[in-house]
Amino acid sequence: MRFLRATPALIVLTAVIIAVFFYRDYRRFADAPLAPLPAPATLDVALGTPLPGIVRDLNARGIASGPALYWRLLARQMGNAGKLHAGEYALDPGVTPRGLLAKMAAGEVIQHKFTIVEGWTFAQLRDALDRDAVLEHALAKIGDADLMRRLGAGGALPEGWFLPETYQFVKGMSDVDILRRAHTAMQRTLDALWTVRAADLPLDTPYQALILASIVEKETAQPAERALIAGVFEHRLKIGMRLQTDPAVIYGLGSAYDGKIHTRDLETDTPYNTYTRAGLPPTPIALPGVAALEAVLIPAPTDALYFVARGDGTHEFSATLEAHNRAVAKYQLHRNR
Repeated sequence: MRFLRATPALIVLTAVIIAVFFYRDYRRFADAPLAPLPAPATLDVALGTPLPGIVRDLNARGIASGPALYWRLLARQMGNAGKLHAGEYALDPGVTPRGLLAKMAAGEVIQHKFTIVEGWTFAQLRDALDRDAVLEHALAKIGDADLMRRLGAGGALPEGWFLPETYQFVKGMSDVDILRRAHTAMQRTLDALWTVRAADLPLDTPYQALILASIVEKETAQPAERALIAGVFEHRLKIGMRLQTDPAVIYGLGSAYDGKIHTRDLETDTPYNTYTRAGLPPTPIALPGVAALEAVLIPAPTDALYFVARGDGTHEFSATLEAHNRAVAKYQLHRNR
């Protein structure tokens, strides 16, 4: 039996055919969507994981296309070899190997969000952090006093000291990281606003402003009323009149509050009962937002000393007790009806 002899031309032709096939397959791999991805998925890359390890993870999940050699060649071609960042990445339907490597080289990790709500107490904030499914949880092992020491505020109580905002974070960050950022944000915001405060405020320190802002935060959800309510309270402080604010009484009751303020609650003395004690309560009663801080430090001028809820989210303001009593009768009667 006679065998065909491989000529140099045949060898070259075979090599060209193989090279063309390889090149076309490689190009198809680089720009073809990873499959199957019928719905968004994520890729977690641990610190120090090399590209082959990433490819093995993708293959194990059945969503990689092409051999590891192709991934290495593509990373080198893109100039990304050895430059891929750890983190959590979105694998959106249609993403290609080229697109995924570009995203990892740029460190475009998934940004999660945690929102601190204006008017929350610190206890509510801790509870919300405990329930977040993405954050690492370290607070269970840290008491309030130890936490404040870690934040560089040893001796301070935590209530009021965390700025309500939406904070972005990446997977691997902890609840303590969020609190550290919120605490720093509150310090900076309060310090900045204190420098532009009105000249005649009855407040001696930024902390007093924080306390009063927390009361304003709890008294109204109407943006247009904050500065006016702050003006009423500061008018009272100037003339030595008690603040008589229900949210402070409620805060002082703690777990004893049953959803309604009773006469006995207003008559029972606590450090937070502003009906029985003059001046500000000893600490904030909630987490005030920027708008409440601004209202307290630049209040609306007013001669009003009283306000009562109308029942629609707004308040009626009065300069005299007689006018206030008429407003109370009017709106209480309306609510009763």
